[in-house]
Amino acid sequence: MLDIIKAVVLGIVEGFTEYLPVSSTGHLLLMQHFFGFGDEGFGNTFAILIQFGAILALLSIYFIRIVGLAAGMFVDKTARRFVFGVLLAFLPAAVIGALLHGFIKSVLFNPWIVCVSLIVGGVVLVWVESLELKPRYRDVFSFSMPMYFFIGVFQCLAMIPGVSRSGATIVSAMLLGSDRRTAAEFSFWLAMPTMAGAFAFDLWKSRHDLSSNGALLIAIGFAVSFVFGWIVVKTFLGYVSRHGFMVFAWWRLIVGVLGIAGLMLGLSWK
Repeated sequence: MLDIIKAVVLGIVEGFTEYLPVSSTGHLLLMQHFFGFGDEGFGNTFAILIQFGAILALLSIYFIRIVGLAAGMFVDKTARRFVFGVLLAFLPAAVIGALLHGFIKSVLFNPWIVCVSLIVGGVVLVWVESLELKPRYRDVFSFSMPMYFFIGVFQCLAMIPGVSRSGATIVSAMLLGSDRRTAAEFSFWLAMPTMAGAFAFDLWKSRHDLSSNGALLIAIGFAVSFVFGWIVVKTFLGYVSRHGFMVFAWWRLIVGVLGIAGLMLGLSWK
């Protein structure tokens, strides 16, 4: 029963945080460090497979638009340009992620790094929200090609757990001239190849650890991740359009400070 509860909790954390600028990887690492969630022997495989639930949630919502782009890119210059822009933005993460995968997993996946990154990212969000930015782009299709590329470069910062992939892409897009909603929407589009690529790469690296052990728990975590990921994707754009990102800045700051306090005190509820 306890393992089922853990699977549900991890599914909620993954689905709820994957598309918010708060770092799903950072939250999962802290859950593992302080509570032992993910230490059941199939932890790495579990984390990889439940992430696929969040990926499918995004793809299911954008399915019609994806099909339209795939069909239109052969006849529509705007669609073709946007697809190329997304792939251009994806390129830096694909190259750096493949080259530094071992270093990232063995060195950067550290709870201290997670907590510091959460705090720094929270401060950055507060700073960006305080700026009187004058957006020039209100449509993801209108970004310039250099802008697509530089957003992709900034996305690479999210290889440091705690930074947040969506946070890095949203902040960089806003600083480069996008409004809040469009920046958040582009983070969804860029998540598709980035998350799918990372999922496939991690799955291949962990292929020898795959087994039928824990299949029920993986299925539960996958389903919960899908549901909560779907809810976030459906509501996130509307929320940030009305309220901005301050709640996520405070979320990051609180979790980061509590995490550092817990590390300094040696707290663990495993």
